[in-house]
Amino acid sequence: MAGGSEFDGIPTGSEYDWYQRASKLLESGDSAAASILFERLRGINSSPSVLEGLGRALFDAKRYGEAEVVLDELVQSAPDNDYAHFALGLSLWRQQKFVPARDHLAMAFVMKPQRSEYGSALSQVKSTLRHRTEQGMPLEGPIVRQGEL
Repeated sequence: MAGGSEFDGIPTGSEYDWYQRASKLLESGDSAAASILFERLRGINSSPSVLEGLGRALFDAKRYGEAEVVLDELVQSAPDNDYAHFALGLSLWRQQKFVPARDHLAMAFVMKPQRSEYGSALSQVKSTLRHRTEQGMPLEGPIVRQGEL
């Protein structure tokens, strides 16, 4: 059981209490505070629920690279978790890593085709890749036009 005091910077209560507080912070929109608490939890318990919470918090805080690392760890530990593939796909998409984003979004969609957000995200990434291919543009990264460097 984890413990501490408000004076040493360690949250009080059990790991379950920490998880509940972090989840409430995330749901209330305080992703930065939630990520701190989830990161502390991850140091003692890297369960799928903790990794998912941390990944969501980092994504919501627009820390996409860090979210990618955590969500990849989640996918490795729980490859049958459709949401893990979806969230990792979104993180990759935001970083303009379209090919791996497509692959993870496709996996999520195959697992749960009834989830409309999975199909919508997959369609958008596939459309981006199709357009970039047709225009001879790179399949990843920002588009840099001549004279913009």
